[in-house]
Amino acid sequence: MERGCVNNNIEFEANELIQKIKHFLITNLGKVENVASTEEFYLAFCIALREKIMVNWTTTEHSHNEAGARTLYYLCMEYLPGKFLSNNITNLNSTELVSIVLKKMGRNLKDLLFFDVDPGLGNGGLGRLASCFLDSLATQKYPSWAYGLRYQYGIFEQEIWNGYQIERPECWLLNQFPWEFRKDTHAQNIKFGGNLIPAINRHGDEVFDLEDYEEVRALPYDIPIIGYPDKQKEFTVSTLRLWSTKESPRNFELQRYNAGQMQEAGENTALTDVLYPNDNHELGKKIRLKQEFILVSASLQDILHQHLRIHGEIMNLADKVQIQINDTHPALVVAELIKRLVKNHDVSFKDAFEITKNVCNYTNHTIMREALEEWNEMRVQSLLPRHYKIIQKINNDFCNNIRKQFPNDEEKINRMSIIHNGQIRMAHLAILGSKKVNGVAYLHTEILKKEIFKDFNEMFPEKFIPITNGITQRRWLLESNPLLAEFLTKRITNKWITDFHDIHKIKDFADDKETINEFIRIKNENKKRLFDYIKKENPIRDFKGKIVDHYPIFEDSEDVLVDVQIKRLHEYKRQLMNCLHLLILYDEIKKDPTSRKIKRLVLMAGKAAPGYDLAKKIILLFFLIAIKINNDPEVQKVLKVVLIENYNVSKAQIIIPASDLSEQISTAGYEASGTGNMKLSINGALTIGTEDGANIEMRQAITDEWWPFSFGSTLEEIKKMKNEKSYNALDFYKQHEHIRKAVDRLKDGSLARNDAENQALSEIYNLLVSGDNPDKYFVLKDLFSFYETQKRVEQLYLDKEKWAKFAIHNIGGMSRFSSDEVINNYAKSVWEIEPCPLEPYILDSVKREYEETTTCFVCRKDE
Repeated sequence: MERGCVNNNIEFEANELIQKIKHFLITNLGKVENVASTEEFYLAFCIALREKIMVNWTTTEHSHNEAGARTLYYLCMEYLPGKFLSNNITNLNSTELVSIVLKKMGRNLKDLLFFDVDPGLGNGGLGRLASCFLDSLATQKYPSWAYGLRYQYGIFEQEIWNGYQIERPECWLLNQFPWEFRKDTHAQNIKFGGNLIPAINRHGDEVFDLEDYEEVRALPYDIPIIGYPDKQKEFTVSTLRLWSTKESPRNFELQRYNAGQMQEAGENTALTDVLYPNDNHELGKKIRLKQEFILVSASLQDILHQHLRIHGEIMNLADKVQIQINDTHPALVVAELIKRLVKNHDVSFKDAFEITKNVCNYTNHTIMREALEEWNEMRVQSLLPRHYKIIQKINNDFCNNIRKQFPNDEEKINRMSIIHNGQIRMAHLAILGSKKVNGVAYLHTEILKKEIFKDFNEMFPEKFIPITNGITQRRWLLESNPLLAEFLTKRITNKWITDFHDIHKIKDFADDKETINEFIRIKNENKKRLFDYIKKENPIRDFKGKIVDHYPIFEDSEDVLVDVQIKRLHEYKRQLMNCLHLLILYDEIKKDPTSRKIKRLVLMAGKAAPGYDLAKKIILLFFLIAIKINNDPEVQKVLKVVLIENYNVSKAQIIIPASDLSEQISTAGYEASGTGNMKLSINGALTIGTEDGANIEMRQAITDEWWPFSFGSTLEEIKKMKNEKSYNALDFYKQHEHIRKAVDRLKDGSLARNDAENQALSEIYNLLVSGDNPDKYFVLKDLFSFYETQKRVEQLYLDKEKWAKFAIHNIGGMSRFSSDEVINNYAKSVWEIEPCPLEPYILDSVKREYEETTTCFVCRKDE
């Protein structure tokens, strides 16, 4: 017998993994395999699989440290990684191995995945994009860390009670989460409030100590992010470090608790309970600001500690560290870094600001001015007095500089000042404190440069660059759609998994009859899976939340167009247009049941922010339309409507592979990029979309010939109507009878079941056609175009083979929209970092030490 023997046979690996599972069942859970429950087996299985990761995780960190590599540190308030078990099996390239192990042990992967949770760390596109980036950073071996917050209850778990969104805690941490590692030795302390004690340092800069401050302890939990193996079957592992205030006793103020001040006593313990607490009240605003600063301060302390441990001095920080400010939430890192350099490391304010500007970079994710984060000046001064002083100084120096360059232009100063009208503009702070500022699509960046941040672009033109978003094909194609992945690999090899440029080769097969038929068969198989999920697992609830039914589906999926709009609820995303189109279809089918030549299932999914009342009313409207259509004996023969409850990554992985039509119908000029459009397109859905966000670049890449369903007003037309105030929603309401009839249903009582619903729908009606500025997102303006384009959708879908040909060309045109390419663009244009593969001698050393200490596992030659 020989310890650590090498055997590449997959049977040997399977037997070794089985040994480990049995070992962990006994040592961790006190169970033998044949009596272990599915949940217990799941935990032991994850721990055993985790061991395959640990050697490479350790080697990755040591290799980066040994090389002294310039490292990216990614700060983001949210991540949406999805289930880790399935993704880790995919990225370990262990699908076959796991299949053999589970078959031998009489277990089923689907049963295990039931216990693997979607971590409640994000809300929508921002979090999912961040998770795609982490996958690509690890796969391409870039030295990187990511930081976020470990939300105990996520944003919320959505239930739809009789049409009304109900928010429940997202209890993803209710049971043991096997993919995280608690790291108490890396905990950090963060200070809030307090009284300033001023002093002057040797550089002549004013610095401040604090007394009588409030201290919060942030405890880190690390999650390994596995890169896909290279040709040598080696992979790097990046770290996602999440901070929690939940597990730190010092955060609970017992004196206040005993004095009856229950809420105040537990405030700091609850800071990481919920993502984006409702800030419609003062306490919510205070907690959100505290959350953002915990992310910034704890992460930066950790970054500086790592830097000094590896590199030994602070003045080379900009040579070795790059920090990405993802949206404005972490923008306080600018003030925090300056504070720490000046106060803790004896750097002059001037040099500290210069270092900061070469370390930090900022990605903007919105062009809606109301969504550009601002904080009340007095709130920042109260909670973060030292940082307020720094922001004041940055702003005073900046405004004086503007005065020198543009004398007698106080309006320009007002537009560019960080502090204005008692508010601190976090985007302005991020721009001034960053080396590069990027938008997430070409159009988005042009709007930033020419409108939103026009003054800044004129002063710092070298800062602003476009980097269009992308998605990881490993999660959203290889894992989510294994049938389509196999279909692609059979024709163009598996190189596309790590080099998505190769996907263009599938276009060469678009005229092949066998390819078209197989594509149609795969799409139908995915529809069957979606329909089965809807029928069995997507509930209809009554007003008490009790499940009373499930949404009806077509029994035969083969001839059904699956039309989806899956994204968070917002007026500019225009779920309302989708609703009105459904009402038009309803009226036409009622009038003439033969008016529709195809069957259509319209599916909507997404959460409304807890404080966004109108978005919740749109969910109610969609639900009421679904009830009306699905219960009409004539209409439901050709049209069915489904509202998916609690949309998340796992549900997206069921919906997206089955989709035929991707609704990307935002008002032109409002969607920064979008990534759902990309996920749907690489899975063979055609896009019905406006000229907005990344839709434009997708159309250009796929070409107009294969992008048949573009519609709606362009950005230039929208701007012209706004500037000239020429748009009158009532004109479109009056001109088009079918539009007028659909809109009138919002107030005529044909949808509402009671007075409360009637009032809610009347508010939506008034939003469209009443008041001083009706229909500000141009829903009625674009509805006729949308309606006519949907007719073309039906006409093309009548020819399934032609539709499939279009779909294959769409997949083949998406080669530039992988997050791998996006990360390469950031690495070259922003961070200036290089890949850092595992050092073979370090890997050998770690493997040897691991094998020498793994005394409980013995490789038998006869196995």
